[in-house]
Amino acid sequence: MKLLLAFTAVVAVCLAVPIDERSAAIVKYENDHRGLGGYNVAYETSNGISAAEQAHLKTIGSEAAIVVQGRFSYTGADGQVYTVNYVADENGFQPEGAHLPRA
Repeated sequence: MKLLLAFTAVVAVCLAVPIDERSAAIVKYENDHRGLGGYNVAYETSNGISAAEQAHLKTIGSEAAIVVQGRFSYTGADGQVYTVNYVADENGFQPEGAHLPRA
């Protein structure tokens, strides 16, 4: 029983040790570029950061513009996971997140 308690305490301490941000590794990476047709990019790191972004061309009148949609998330110093979803198009950069102020 004492051995089990000691083992549990060691595991708890190890899990509580913060990850050194400089040693974070990329654990997932996807990159699909379609030339002028747009792209899809996504990644995740071992310290809990993730992001994904898609883009495509859009015709606005006689002009072509790129429209980007994406999201990123990370764990803040307070331990909370923050996520931002966004669109960037002819109306500018439009982020949304539960922690962001609204107009």
